[in-house]
Amino acid sequence: MVYFFLKWAIGPFYRLWLRKVEGLENVPEDQNFILAMNHSSLYDSMLVPIIILPKVDKKISALVSSYYWRNMVTKAILNHYESIPLYIKKELNIKAKNKKSFDRALAALKKKRIIMVFPEGGRSIEGKIKKAYPGVAKLALKAKVPVLPCGIIGSYKVIPKGKILPRLARCDVKIGKLIHFNEYCDKKINNKIVDKVTRKIMKEIAKLIGQTYNY
Repeated sequence: MVYFFLKWAIGPFYRLWLRKVEGLENVPEDQNFILAMNHSSLYDSMLVPIIILPKVDKKISALVSSYYWRNMVTKAILNHYESIPLYIKKELNIKAKNKKSFDRALAALKKKRIIMVFPEGGRSIEGKIKKAYPGVAKLALKAKVPVLPCGIIGSYKVIPKGKILPRLARCDVKIGKLIHFNEYCDKKINNKIVDKVTRKIMKEIAKLIGQTYNY
């Protein structure tokens, strides 16, 4: 079993703030994919893996802000779960570092693992969906794998941005159907295609949380 401690020790604790899950039947058991979701709370990062791990029993490598590697405790946890740093803030050699992270994510997908990503690149305030970065689309097109959209509703009330401890609130998780991009498999990837795929992914995520994606 993959991530025994995460599923059976931390899982029941995390579920205390979870009210409802919809669409679990949409999670494929026999293939890998990119798990893409909106992001408004620290609570999101472990909640969805805890929900889907009992069904897929695969390793999940998350793309996480490099900021969390600065703390020795979070660094150890992230490395243990084979998370991949994502460099969003201005840093030296940021393009080269993100290229290395992209290649790591691509290699993980080739090993039939699941990649978890927050396309918005950071947490939003009060759950309002933000403009997405193109990385998730580029990764899906390059790896030729589908994207599983997931919407999290109300998690910003559980652990608001800037807070650490959970509050007396509960959230809902909605999992959509796999999004395939077979029409682009034989085409050269360009900015126009990347933009189309990004919007397609984000519109599905927005629909799951009852919002619209207008970017």
